Amino acid sequence: MPISTFSRLSTLLAASVLALSAPALAGPNARAEAQALDILKHAITFRSVAGPGNQTPQLAAYFKQQLVAGGFAPEDVTITPVDDTAYLVARYRGSDPKLKPLLLSGHMDVVEARPADWERDPFTPVIENGYIYGRGATDMKFDDALMIASLIDLKRQHFTPNRDVVLVLSGDEETIMKTTQMIAAQFPDAYMLLNGDGGGGSLSEAGKPEYFSLEGAEKAYGDYTLTFTNPGGHSSAPRKENAIYEMAAVLTRIGNHQFTPQLNDITKAYFLAAADRADPKTGAAMRAFATDPTNRQAIATLSADLSQVGHIGTTCVATMVNGGHALNALPQRATANINCRIFPGTSFKQVEDELVRVADDPKMQIHFTDTGTTASPPSPMRADVTAAVREALNVGYKGVPIVPSMASGASDSMWFRVRGVPSYGVAPIFIKDSDDFSHGLNERTQVSNLAPGVAYWNVLIKRLSN
Repeated sequence: MPISTFSRLSTLLAASVLALSAPALAGPNARAEAQALDILKHAITFRSVAGPGNQTPQLAAYFKQQLVAGGFAPEDVTITPVDDTAYLVARYRGSDPKLKPLLLSGHMDVVEARPADWERDPFTPVIENGYIYGRGATDMKFDDALMIASLIDLKRQHFTPNRDVVLVLSGDEETIMKTTQMIAAQFPDAYMLLNGDGGGGSLSEAGKPEYFSLEGAEKAYGDYTLTFTNPGGHSSAPRKENAIYEMAAVLTRIGNHQFTPQLNDITKAYFLAAADRADPKTGAAMRAFATDPTNRQAIATLSADLSQVGHIGTTCVATMVNGGHALNALPQRATANINCRIFPGTSFKQVEDELVRVADDPKMQIHFTDTGTTASPPSPMRADVTAAVREALNVGYKGVPIVPSMASGASDSMWFRVRGVPSYGVAPIFIKDSDDFSHGLNERTQVSNLAPGVAYWNVLIKRLSN
């Protein structure tokens, strides 16, 4: 979509906050909804965590069993082992094999969860007070279950897409993303990727749908290790040359530094669309920044807002420190980790060079840690994608505003975007801010997301595969 058209679309979205309806508690696809819940409950029981005992391959086998039982040919569902994990590719064949495939993306792995820390066992699904609890209940076995149940439901309907629809589920998104890179290499010419691990809906604390985030960009993730070394010595003879003090001075300079604020089409549309739902001061700052990203007052206001600071540019923050080797000795070595979320269009090297300049300590050594991420360009916010999402949302959340967004990073989408495949975070799960326990204790999601979620994926797949 041309930039001018996109700007008009974002302005229209910002101005068209319609009356919202609550999600349906029971949908028309009762069989698919029940199947999605059953798949979700079984998926949570698999401890698909990287390391010893990783059950991601077994989870992939379970998903394949469900897809084959639901009408997929066994040869169209492949599982590829990779180290201690695996990835799954399931092809729903279309009528025209010459057309580029539509990809549906998710991941099967989850972050570690220690049962002793949880109120309920994290790998035993529990439904209480309208919520399902368990590791992956939000991130992201819920959406895996929705996509699989919806594809099986489309098979029952004897639906034939024009282009192939391919479900790609990675096995190490939460760690090194090796499987994602392998999948992306298989589909460099895909038509589009719809990622269930991004975007999503926001509920007010009263449970009212507020807006839907359509994610078209994400920041890159970068870790930089800063190292300071000294000869050391006896603690009874302190000296100015001290690795811990030198590290502390550098960290203070980095903590006081702000990277140059940036704006792209996605974030500009986000600020314009979301400003009406912010408090007056923040809303005014969002509009001002969208108009002029050098506006100092707007930058100051948005920088002080934890929900907005990540949208205005690259951010870097110290997350870990380590120093010294004995209680009664001067430190010979001190290290710090600087975690950065890097705005699209900025390279890892550019951030490293800026950290070196700000540190202003020629003795400091800096090392970029390759964590399996990459910088990726934003995807165009296409009118056909927005229209399809609008139609799919209207089944359960009629009139909810759609807000373009950029994620703080990082998801599987980046490995497809960097290959030129337009990728969008489109998860249909609506949650309250107070219910977001992804990666945390007692992860949970409202079960009422099942009915509108299945209907949403049915519509979205039909619309964008044809």
